[in-house]
Amino acid sequence: MKLVLLGPPGAGKGTQAERLVKKHGIPQLSTGDMLRAAVKAGTPVGLQAKAVMESGGLVSDEIVVGIIADRMEEPDAVNGFILDGFPRTVAQAQALDVMLEKKGLKLDGIVELKVDENALMARIEKRAAETLAAGGVVRADDNPDAFKKRLVAYREQTAPVSAYYASRGTLKTVDGMASIDDVTRAIDSVLAG
Repeated sequence: MKLVLLGPPGAGKGTQAERLVKKHGIPQLSTGDMLRAAVKAGTPVGLQAKAVMESGGLVSDEIVVGIIADRMEEPDAVNGFILDGFPRTVAQAQALDVMLEKKGLKLDGIVELKVDENALMARIEKRAAETLAAGGVVRADDNPDAFKKRLVAYREQTAPVSAYYASRGTLKTVDGMASIDDVTRAIDSVLAG
């Protein structure tokens, strides 16, 4: 199964992707995780992305598309993958279409988690508080100011991706404000239908 999960930051894409990974035995290709790993490793791409990510901005299409194309070639992605955090722009969606066509692949599903932005802010604040209470470190892009910038960037650049897929008749939407289990069941339902 080759799947794209869409939705604003904090919508629960990562949580749902983890469940889909377990169910289908395919990897989650999270650009955020891949970029954070590159930043931590100090790779050239990581160094380029670090300042942009910490300010809440979005990394260039060229960098992200390159990371995704390379990752799709790894053996664990042979039976499919879940794209989480990609495509972020219509240009990336178009680049993904071209990339998949060149590889002789096509997406099996595009699912958007619809959520209320005010509730998202509360989710992010709760996630940060829980992380701190557990002795963890809050990601730089999860602080409230950076998160607000991420929401603005999402509205301006990523929300049109949903319209792009909707215009092609391939977008399925799920209520991301439901309980985690209900969202999982809804995703399973739209993918089965």
